[in-house]
Amino acid sequence: MSYAIITVGGKQYRVREGERLLVDRVTTEAGKTFEPRVLLVGGNGDTDLAPSTTVTARVVGHVLGDKIRIGKYKKRTGYKRHTGFRSSLTQIEIESIGAGRAKKAAAKPKAETVAEAPAAAPARTAHPPKDYDELTVAQISEQVSGWRRPNIEAALEHEKANANRKGAIAALESALKEKES
Repeated sequence: MSYAIITVGGKQYRVREGERLLVDRVTTEAGKTFEPRVLLVGGNGDTDLAPSTTVTARVVGHVLGDKIRIGKYKKRTGYKRHTGFRSSLTQIEIESIGAGRAKKAAAKPKAETVAEAPAAAPARTAHPPKDYDELTVAQISEQVSGWRRPNIEAALEHEKANANRKGAIAALESALKEKES
């Protein structure tokens, strides 16, 4: 794939391998890598809106943006105020697009894959629904009836491990009871 659209800090960027760009400050240290959320992967005439590939980005360094001068002025009163602002930015370099999972699959010989497939098929790992962390308790209780059982279970585990919101836990548990009956 020749390009990907990722989201970092609430903004979307179209990136290619080897490309450097400035994004809003990320918490990752300089020299370390991270995997931003991938929205779309495309190239060679085809696009994938639900990609299973990963994008690996390396933090080159943390920098300050250009200084923005802000001035206030009111005529005939002698009122003048000046202030400035420099945004905190991070320079990242895109190391690879789609290499994370493709290498793992290519490493296994085909004979082993065929022999192991019926005996030990890997269980699909369920994840909480998309953008679950951004949902409020009211939104969770409204939307939980439309979710599948594995997603509800994953959301409940996530809620107990991370956020521990009582209202969300209650809504998820009651939805699980409804799905059982």
